[in-house]
Amino acid sequence: MFENAGALPELAAMAIDANASDIHLTVDQYPFMRQSGKLMPIAQEKLTARFLEECLASMVNDDQQDLLSHQYSIDFSWAAAGRRFRGNAYFQRGELAIALRLIPDRIPSMHELRVPEALRRMVEEDNLNGLLLVTGRTGSGKSTTLASFVNSLTHRKALHVLTLEDPIEYEYTSPNCMISQREFGRDFMSFPAALRAALREMPDVLLVGEIRDAETMRVTIEAAAAGIFVLGTLHTKGATESAMRIESMFPLEQRDAIRDQFADVMKGILSQQLLNAKGGGRVSATEVLLTNTSVRSLIRQGKYLQLVNVMMSSQDLGMRTMDSSLHDLVLADII
Repeated sequence: MFENAGALPELAAMAIDANASDIHLTVDQYPFMRQSGKLMPIAQEKLTARFLEECLASMVNDDQQDLLSHQYSIDFSWAAAGRRFRGNAYFQRGELAIALRLIPDRIPSMHELRVPEALRRMVEEDNLNGLLLVTGRTGSGKSTTLASFVNSLTHRKALHVLTLEDPIEYEYTSPNCMISQREFGRDFMSFPAALRAALREMPDVLLVGEIRDAETMRVTIEAAAAGIFVLGTLHTKGATESAMRIESMFPLEQRDAIRDQFADVMKGILSQQLLNAKGGGRVSATEVLLTNTSVRSLIRQGKYLQLVNVMMSSQDLGMRTMDSSLHDLVLADII
């Protein structure tokens, strides 16, 4: 079955039919897919190095192949069987491996995703500005939540939306909006440089696919301070950990200034995790930290652990802790 890359679309179709979220391919192992969070083989036939190499050649261009040979890992997007995938190629034990994340065929609504009411209300605000972060581990649905939020914005307001992604996952369309989606490695080569350029391109909404380093974070904060509504993601577990992570990106002598700047622009932090639902499928548990005078003061002082108390005492404002979200899901008999 797996003699050449012609079998790859068939593999993709099998995963799509099984409503899988991911496909994992590597040399001398079975092809696997992840279904409702559980890993299982797609077929009982081990993959060869030649097959993986041909698969990759059919999914990426020569420049990306060259980048892989130097960096040993690349992100890319790929389309097959009428669907889009986010891919990552890497090496393990010296052999090529590929991970593919199936992107939903449409952008779910915020209601379908159970996005907290506090974020739904933001869509209705007349003057959006500041920095909104969505955080969580890999596979927690951060990109889908942000896509749903952006999609709602573009269908309610006339906006210039600019995205910086690695790679582009969801494609936005709106008759009322100017939408510019830029992909790392194809449309730009540096997140900080692309962010600085964005300041001259006058977007109303700026989506940064992932904030990975201090310089990207610094320019992201500068963009938010300039009046742009900036959306971004971090690989952190919760709101408290996210605030701590931002400070820890920078040298000690810069941290006081970064805390002040972040406190000034922070709109909110949504942290989420995906759980198996009782009736099948996945459900999101979410933690919400919104900005107010108390939150700004605690961030400026670096008293991050006290943010939990603010979330617990400000539920009427739309804040909540992860424990509270999990408790509500249990009471509702969803998990």
